[in-house]
Amino acid sequence: MPEYRTALGASSRDAITLLGHDLAEDVMGKVGFGELAFWLATQRRPSTGETRVFEAVLAALADHGFTPTAIVTRLTYLSAPDSVQGALAAGLLGGGSRFLGVTEDCGRFLHAHLPDELPVDDAGWDALALDVVRTQREAKRFVPGLGHHVHKDGDPRTPRLFAVATEEGLYGPHLSLFAAIGRVHPQVLGKTLPLNGAGVCGAALADLGLPLELLRGFALLARTAGLIGQLAEELRHPVGNDIFLSVDLNNRSVEPDPYPTEGI
Repeated sequence: MPEYRTALGASSRDAITLLGHDLAEDVMGKVGFGELAFWLATQRRPSTGETRVFEAVLAALADHGFTPTAIVTRLTYLSAPDSVQGALAAGLLGGGSRFLGVTEDCGRFLHAHLPDELPVDDAGWDALALDVVRTQREAKRFVPGLGHHVHKDGDPRTPRLFAVATEEGLYGPHLSLFAAIGRVHPQVLGKTLPLNGAGVCGAALADLGLPLELLRGFALLARTAGLIGQLAEELRHPVGNDIFLSVDLNNRSVEPDPYPTEGI
């Protein structure tokens, strides 16, 4: 019979192992969930400092108010209260280039622009960042992690995560380049934009050495907790039906276009 090997979890009649440890005796009650999530993704146990930075990222991304992901979770639950998993899944599916997905986009972007020989001081990082921002501007592309539709004067999550990473000695090249982009971009764009929380989270996760392909997954892990909170609040103080009625009652009927766009 074929064998399918895994270094994650396995079970027998009387025991469960996880990452080579007895789940009941060595993990439960001894390993926090954030630490375990890091460990599962990397198959190495994180240091105390790495766990602190990682969990700070999870906290930063857990909830951001009535975002589209939160609204669709509540509305899906309104439509199918028998399907909590459907409501959560609906919200998570909205994690893309405008919400949550910026974490991965920024981490990948920064990593792609790191040179083989890293700058040794702020002046070097600023020169690199200036070239990066100019290149994006000339190509008419956005810089991931730059700007926020609400926190126009500064995202409060950003300086805090910079501080936590610095305190733990985990302020690496991705955060260094991201900070430099924050310093130099007004020279190119002619205006000052904030470094947003999703972007700094991507930089911090990349500096932890986590797989770039999974950065959005960690954002979704964090937001799952937030969406459970949204559903719990919906149970206590429902607003989903009010949101639905607000749209329904303000819906204005118009005559259909006699010449619709081909292919729609």
